[in-house]
Amino acid sequence: MMHNYKDITKELLKTVGSMDDLTARYRAASGAEDPVSRNWQKNCENIREQVSEEMLRVAVVGAIKSGKSTFVNSLFKDDYLKRGAGVVTSIVTRIRKGEGLRARLWFKSWDTVNKEMKRSLLLFPAAEWPSEQKDFDIRREEDRRELEKALSSLHRDKLISNDSRSTDSVLLISYLKGYERVKDIIAEEEVTLEYSGAEFEKHKDYSGNDDMALWLRDIELEIRAPELADKIEIADCQGSDSPNPLHLVMIQNYLLMTHLIVYVISSRTGLRQADIRFLTAIRKMGIMENTLFLVNFDFGDHDSREDLEKLLEKIREEIALICPDPNVFALSALFNLFKEKEKDLSVKDRLRFAHWKGELGLAEYSAQETKRFHQLIQQKLTQERYTLLLKNHVERLHVISAGLAHRISLNRDLLQRDASGVGEMLESIRRHQEKTLEIRSMIRSTLDGAVRKIQQTLRRDTDRFFDCQYGICAETVRFLENFHVPYPEYGKDALTSGFNHMMYMLFQEIRAAVDTFMAENVNPEVIRFLREEEEKIREHFITLAAPYDVMVQDALHEYNRSMEAIGISPLGNTRMETVLPDMEHLRQEAGVRLPRASSSMNYTATIRSEAVMRLGFFQVIAFFRKIFKKPLPEGEAEMQALKGGVARLKKETRHSLLFHFKDFRENIKFQYLFRLTNALADRICDNLCEQFDTYAQDLSKIRDMVSRKQEDKDRILEALEAAENMRQEIQKGLAELKKTIEKVMSP
Repeated sequence: MMHNYKDITKELLKTVGSMDDLTARYRAASGAEDPVSRNWQKNCENIREQVSEEMLRVAVVGAIKSGKSTFVNSLFKDDYLKRGAGVVTSIVTRIRKGEGLRARLWFKSWDTVNKEMKRSLLLFPAAEWPSEQKDFDIRREEDRRELEKALSSLHRDKLISNDSRSTDSVLLISYLKGYERVKDIIAEEEVTLEYSGAEFEKHKDYSGNDDMALWLRDIELEIRAPELADKIEIADCQGSDSPNPLHLVMIQNYLLMTHLIVYVISSRTGLRQADIRFLTAIRKMGIMENTLFLVNFDFGDHDSREDLEKLLEKIREEIALICPDPNVFALSALFNLFKEKEKDLSVKDRLRFAHWKGELGLAEYSAQETKRFHQLIQQKLTQERYTLLLKNHVERLHVISAGLAHRISLNRDLLQRDASGVGEMLESIRRHQEKTLEIRSMIRSTLDGAVRKIQQTLRRDTDRFFDCQYGICAETVRFLENFHVPYPEYGKDALTSGFNHMMYMLFQEIRAAVDTFMAENVNPEVIRFLREEEEKIREHFITLAAPYDVMVQDALHEYNRSMEAIGISPLGNTRMETVLPDMEHLRQEAGVRLPRASSSMNYTATIRSEAVMRLGFFQVIAFFRKIFKKPLPEGEAEMQALKGGVARLKKETRHSLLFHFKDFRENIKFQYLFRLTNALADRICDNLCEQFDTYAQDLSKIRDMVSRKQEDKDRILEALEAAENMRQEIQKGLAELKKTIEKVMSP
């Protein structure tokens, strides 16, 4: 009895293979080489590819040190991920089921690395960075040496702080530290390395090491997991409270592809400000309904089950302020992991585990919640996906089966008549073929008009959303203009740290603030807007397709009446419910990708040059005021010069933002929404026409077949009889498969 996604997809793929074989047999027996019979085989191949390539994605997210990696390891029952990774790791580690252990690492190119470093070197203090005027390349020893010297001159409190202002310095230091280990791997183009079997553990040298992870663009692990269904990907994401806002954008980009989000919260810290900000962003993106909340607890942090339940109630109430009626679970990921690998535990961990097992209340509670969590995940990843995926594929196979039944029946009827009695039948079929072409042309023309109409609406919506006076662009510019700079504090620091150093820190703070605003506010709003536009596109075409679906059915009924009038078995039910694909599938088929919403600000060294000139000007004024016994307050000259530099920084940032949003707006329209609209129109046209293409066959082939010798006819009739028997068996399997899917789908 089929009861899960794996069993049903396996049976579906088996049925697709049988249908493909049947179509090939029919073509061989009848000599049919018309587009429709070829299209049947193409449809079988498309279904096979879609089922085989369909990946159900689960994103595990949460703050740093919340236990994400431990939880993922507990799911796969071993330490495949390095636990306790640092805060700079900028990689989403994707894990899939495989035949054995294999890690694929995609490395950045030299060009990508140098571009990232140049971005972090913008306005680097000139006194310590003489190479700013030339093109930086980390492969040059001189450039590395100069950068190391410049970094060592920065004040330690500014360099190592967890504040976002230090992100660029940390990035530069990490690249320099990792250079020697990867210099022989990185190339002009991206390079992929694989570690399998005994070498699998080597991936941890990168994914669990801040200085090495920075060199990676992507990482994918394949592991043995018999209990895990095929085609499920679980991703261990970077901490949502990473000091680098670009990491948040990486997570958001992955969340766009996910079917389920598991948000991990540490019971030790509870819901933090970073969690609230990130969950607010998820809500803005419109994907909160796909989120499960997992409170990961350590036995040593709670005196009893009652103590834990009080904390959970508090966390649940806090989450409910952002996500009404949240699904909240509580378990100990480390306890579950120790349970799976008890024999391999160290002495220390074995003692800890033995102590925890004695905490019966907490141990039983974790086991109950773990079971409940796994059951809900199974439901989310399977039951709720059948409607759009498997049921639609079964419907398409049913249409092919009905078409084959009619073709086989028609050919058998014609072969049993003489050539003189076939003319009327062929003429009737020819008339219906002409009508089919008219309907196809009408549908295509109407859909093309609908595309133009909806694209006009999309154009207006997009222009309004990115409007420079009232839209998201205006909001970002207002944030920039209203960003407060504590000039007195920076003016004092300029006296001790140097003016160029303070200009660099100011630049870092402003850019980090803009990047953070883009990640936490702009990106989620853009995603929400696109989801609304995608739904608008779907509703537009669903409404449009309904009357044409009726037209197709009317054409089929008329065809059947004509066939019955001349003694030919009618075409069976080829009615296929118009189920549009979800947008993820459509994006994959059309090769459409969402343009990146993160911006890259462009600045020039003239900003600092002008600020230094202002400093010199104000210092001259201060000198003369001192002579005339009217000295400026200490640090005033530096503060005035900083204000001038910030004004120029904001001006250039504003220009960069306006340019970025204009470019992003046009890409959204033409490279995303418009292409998506065209792809959906094509899919609807194919789905509608697929239902009546069955009788659009090559009439000359039929005449040739009817005029053959009797022994040839007998051989063809025998082959057609075998094909029909095979088709009936396949049809029975399709009916059972449909019942199974509907049973699993039912609540």
